[in-house]
Amino acid sequence: MTEQLLALNGRTFRSLRYHRNYRLYFTGQVISVSGTWMQNVALAWLVIQLSHSPLAVGALAFCRFVPFTILGLVAGVVADRLDNRRLVICTQSSSMLLSAALAGLVLSGSATLTLVFVVAVLSGVAQVFDSPGRQALTYQLVGGDELPNAIALNSSLFNMSRVVGPAIAGVLIAAVGVGLCFAINAASFLAVLAGLLLMRTHELYPVRRRPQATVLAGVREGLAYARRSPDIRLVLVIVTVVSTVGFNFNVILPLLASSTLHSGPRTFGILSACFGLGALGGALVSASLARASWKALVIGLLGFSAAMLVLAPLHGEVSCGALLVVLGGSFTLMTANANGLVQTGVPDHLRGRLMSLYLFAFVGLAPLGGLIAGWLVQVGGTSLAFGLAGITGLAIAAYALRERPVQLHA
Repeated sequence: MTEQLLALNGRTFRSLRYHRNYRLYFTGQVISVSGTWMQNVALAWLVIQLSHSPLAVGALAFCRFVPFTILGLVAGVVADRLDNRRLVICTQSSSMLLSAALAGLVLSGSATLTLVFVVAVLSGVAQVFDSPGRQALTYQLVGGDELPNAIALNSSLFNMSRVVGPAIAGVLIAAVGVGLCFAINAASFLAVLAGLLLMRTHELYPVRRRPQATVLAGVREGLAYARRSPDIRLVLVIVTVVSTVGFNFNVILPLLASSTLHSGPRTFGILSACFGLGALGGALVSASLARASWKALVIGLLGFSAAMLVLAPLHGEVSCGALLVVLGGSFTLMTANANGLVQTGVPDHLRGRLMSLYLFAFVGLAPLGGLIAGWLVQVGGTSLAFGLAGITGLAIAAYALRERPVQLHA
């Protein structure tokens, strides 16, 4: 038993131990993503302050994610054609400038709902090209053998930051307002840019690329591969359905705090941190697995959906926080393994495009999902939104088990 635990521990942090470039990337991301989560919390709260409307929070989600709907598939072709490290340097620099602009607007008292939505759209454009670039860069940092481990570690840093960032943001917003959160986020991008610039490019794993005649031809090639692969097609279907109805935490959590629990930004920050704490645990469990698995994906999906249903009628801060820990752990167990199954199941020259398809499934319909979530909360409160998400998740889990049966008890 002791030997098995040591083996699990050895697998969990393998990518960090053996790859200097990945250590640089990981360290920079820990700092930068914490700032990003501070901004996410502050942005949602700013919209609530400016509008006092659930639909406006849904509209914020629409603005943030509509670039994925419009440009998501094109971004994958770009990631397959360009040097991923340079691409990520450009996108991260753009995001830093937009965060600085947002801080300037708020601190100067010039922020309006329209300007906030414009900055959200521009930030989404930067992110839509950044996401497949970063996913493809991960392969170059660690190679194919350790890619599932690095993907899970990326999820762990994302969710570790999800604990720290919202908690700090909640305190800062209550004390001094939202503007400082945006300024801190702008400064945090310097850490990831330093890590990218300090990498030894000769240690990056090479990627076999094939020239494409046109962007449209590249998109068609990625779609054709996904259509021919039953496993990848099923992952994309699961993620598309659940993400549209169930992944709208950026809309529902601030409304859970403000409308259902009648609390302020500190409670919102704590609730977001509870979700992040659970998500961090799920990511570390995924990192300890030898490879991405369908069993882990389905278990995560079932836990995620059941936790949504249990959370729906709750109106207590402690009980909601406890359920959000479970929800976060299940969420990351599901998404880390879905991501890993796609990344490890595609050839090098299509990785950017298939990851853009995955990201399109993950957030491409988020604009619609955000508006639906805002409308559901306005009509029936967060109970209706959580309840519908839970029922939808259980239905798609049943479909997944029918299409690809797994032994959940083994």
